[in-house]
Amino acid sequence: MNNNKKRIYIIENEDGFKFSEKKRVVSFNRVAFLFFFILFIFLLYSTKIVYLGSSSPKQKYQMTNKIKNYRADIIDVDGRFIAKSVITYNIGVKPNLINDKKKFLLKLKYSFPELDFRKIENNLDKKKFFYLKKKLTPKKSEEIKLLGEKSIILEPKITRIYPDNNLFSHTIGQIDDENFGVSGIEKSFDNYLKTNTKPLTITLDKEIQFIIRQELLNFEKIFKNVGSAGILMNINSGEILSLISLPDFDINKRNNISDKMYINRATKGVYEFGSVFKTFTFTAGLNEKIIDVDTPFQNLKKNISCAGNNIGEYDNKIPADLTAEEILIRSGNIGSVRIGQKLGIDKYSSFLEKIGITSQINFDIEETGNPIPFKWGKCKLATSSFGHGITTTLLQLSKAYAVISNGGYLIEPTLIRNKNLKKENYKRVLNKGISNKVNNVLRKIVSTKAGTAGFANVKGYEIAGKTGTAQKSENGQYTNEKVNTFVSIFPYSNPKFTLLVLLDEPKANQEYIYTFRDGSNFKYKGNKRNTAGWTSVEIAGKIIEKIGPILATKY
Repeated sequence: MNNNKKRIYIIENEDGFKFSEKKRVVSFNRVAFLFFFILFIFLLYSTKIVYLGSSSPKQKYQMTNKIKNYRADIIDVDGRFIAKSVITYNIGVKPNLINDKKKFLLKLKYSFPELDFRKIENNLDKKKFFYLKKKLTPKKSEEIKLLGEKSIILEPKITRIYPDNNLFSHTIGQIDDENFGVSGIEKSFDNYLKTNTKPLTITLDKEIQFIIRQELLNFEKIFKNVGSAGILMNINSGEILSLISLPDFDINKRNNISDKMYINRATKGVYEFGSVFKTFTFTAGLNEKIIDVDTPFQNLKKNISCAGNNIGEYDNKIPADLTAEEILIRSGNIGSVRIGQKLGIDKYSSFLEKIGITSQINFDIEETGNPIPFKWGKCKLATSSFGHGITTTLLQLSKAYAVISNGGYLIEPTLIRNKNLKKENYKRVLNKGISNKVNNVLRKIVSTKAGTAGFANVKGYEIAGKTGTAQKSENGQYTNEKVNTFVSIFPYSNPKFTLLVLLDEPKANQEYIYTFRDGSNFKYKGNKRNTAGWTSVEIAGKIIEKIGPILATKY
């Protein structure tokens, strides 16, 4: 056999094309090039195999599955994990691969004594595949590998865990079985969380969140309220340091968040807040130059009638002659109506719209309430002036009080950390000097005997604020149940924070011992009154005592 194969070549020359028959001769250069090319491909492939073999299971899994089901972590303002994605394993069984059934079950009992083995035996006889257990840790999965059972299948899965269980439930929200956000931040920032590896930093402070939640829980036992809420916000940046609604739920478990008991009372609950609205009436009067703090109001009636409805004073001891600031300090209904009437519908409604009270807020989570619309009229103006017949959310109340106290800047509340937020970058909606005047009056509500919030007068913290007690309505009729709210600003000489405490349907507790925090340590027992001054104010004072040192050192 002749190994010298021939090849036909087509050669182009001046005579045209001709065919040439030559032996196949391979040069050394071609052999060398081919050798080194094959060597290069081999080395490249080998390097990749070594890298994949040396990388951790977590790395390999994230590389291949990240786009599908990985979610970035969520951390608090100090970098502490609130939500984290970790690798877990689902343990499955293929019965047809089991050699010794009794030996197999014995191994399982050693590793998983808590399992229902009657059910497992039944599944071994009837099913081609079933899961033994889901969401096992990598450590536990390694233990399973050591059993040496080829019938056991380990399926890696990225699992979302929430180390604080209930603490951030209403804010963080939930995800579904496919790792898609269905509520809270998990939903609002779903795209970011699925497409980024860098953690999402939010403004909430885990330490402060824990303290406020714990105090709200403690006082639920005392005042027997059906729910509560708290918001702590930096009034100069809009950053929310704590947002709590009770009852809450464990976000490591699937919950029916449509259940009425789980409504987010801080952002979605829409309420009449009562006398906290008197601050807006007073501020609008100052801003529109209708009144000044010392404007006198004389011969104030104890009762007035509007459309057949009676408007009276809660406190019959309120004098008939008061200045504008005394009306706010004493929380006078009739005096507030008079200020509202001086303003008129156009000016008052425009002011409320300007500070964000009457329209739905644009916020970082979708669970926000929409104030109930109404038609303005003379009676609506009168009742709105002292906080009845008009609704909003606790979050919007926080925003509005921030505007009132921070110099008049319209800052949007936020849950997303942004170190560049400054109030000077936002629109100013109040005239210069108005905030100082209002803050001084709000301080007197807390620090003087005439005010309604003496239990929040924590020595050293210069707390200012306003109480609000409102009856709840049902089917258009007012009931005996109440919503008690206290809005506090501190320190009033250089306002930085607003703390709002809401109690839903609290009850008076005659056995509770109240302690004045102004340094006197005077104690009081036997209260029969169920108003914000005796419920929400007491809680706010307790909270500020505990979080005050933290705020002073960190913010």
